[in-house]
Amino acid sequence: MRPLLHCDERHRALTTVPRRSARSWSASRNRYRLLAVLTLTALGSFADRAFAQPPAVPATSAAPARPVTAQQMADYRRRLTEYTAARESFEHEAGAYWSAISEKRRTRNTRRRNNEPVNADHYVMIQPPLYRGPSKPADPSAPTPEKRPSRPIPVIRDFLQHASEQFQFTPQRPKSEIEFKRAYAAVAKSAGLTKDQAVRVYGFESGGNGAYDIQAGLEQARPNARAISTALGYNQLLVANTVELLAEQGTHIIEQLKRRADTLPESQRARLMHKIATVHRMVTFCKSVPDTWSAHVKLAQTPKGMGVHALNLDVDVGPWLQTHKLLTSVVFARRKGYTAPLTAAELEMMNLTGDGTGFDMVSMPHALRAQVPTANFFQREGYERNPVAIRNNVVAKLLAATDARMDRESTLPGARDLAAAF
Repeated sequence: MRPLLHCDERHRALTTVPRRSARSWSASRNRYRLLAVLTLTALGSFADRAFAQPPAVPATSAAPARPVTAQQMADYRRRLTEYTAARESFEHEAGAYWSAISEKRRTRNTRRRNNEPVNADHYVMIQPPLYRGPSKPADPSAPTPEKRPSRPIPVIRDFLQHASEQFQFTPQRPKSEIEFKRAYAAVAKSAGLTKDQAVRVYGFESGGNGAYDIQAGLEQARPNARAISTALGYNQLLVANTVELLAEQGTHIIEQLKRRADTLPESQRARLMHKIATVHRMVTFCKSVPDTWSAHVKLAQTPKGMGVHALNLDVDVGPWLQTHKLLTSVVFARRKGYTAPLTAAELEMMNLTGDGTGFDMVSMPHALRAQVPTANFFQREGYERNPVAIRNNVVAKLLAATDARMDRESTLPGARDLAAAF
């Protein structure tokens, strides 16, 4: 299913390497997401802000170019020549480096498929070149480029409206935040997640005090706050994540809901069975396209796709969706033969980068983690735009940065309440 930095509205250029097929969150979902989120000043709301769309700006016509002097144009051409020469030299060096990164990655993937060991020889062990030459000069004679408005990002009221119109569904909201935390803790524990994993990932993803209906960009009630993505809840699911989870895990979620219904009094049971029927229709819808990330992204952009996202707000279904976002990574690691318990930082790395890429990091020996450059897990354009990955330039440093953020956020009231709910 997912990847690093999920596609949806998260920025396409930003992060890591392509992942595996949707079946295990790998191929693409967060493929665009991981380490770019680490670029946030506080590393908070990790999962989404780095990929957010900018706020809408009014459309304007291109302004005419100002008159320029011959001296200004001569200076521009001189600086452009210097820039072009520096950039060509850098591109020659960088092209060779990133080609080696791709080749080593293919080698590792092949060896893992063949159950062959992977060692230091199968990574590029030097740091990538970074461009430090002059920046490209602006042409003083060119007109000011036209500013185009960005597409508004859907928010909770939109998800609720689409859920009502498309599925005649209104989520059952919890009476309090602690009610949702208790429901989430019960589901996460029953699924095999540990308190440490759940609480620390919650702290990392939601800032340590996020509510069950927290949306990226709207964490605080401040004037002119805008959503920066559709990421919702304790573990910040995008609409496409919800669509994919329902397609792949929906049958299991329905089975669990039916088991719970069997334990309820008749009046409560009837209400939950009605909800289960609606969830079944949503699952059928999410399974109506091929099980690929790109297909789920397209489905997420439809009114029905946005409607299913409202399930994250439901006290019965939301905890299952939030749990499965993490559980798929745990299952993936076990299926690959990794039997050691995943630390919260390792789980978050798989959650953010995608299972295949994350597993590449967490399965390497600890001695190698201090040596292998993080560039091995990026596409070039994502790495060069990511100051955190550049600063934390080996795997051990990146995991340590994640742990440090978790240490801070786990002490906040929301994280403490979730820990108590376990």
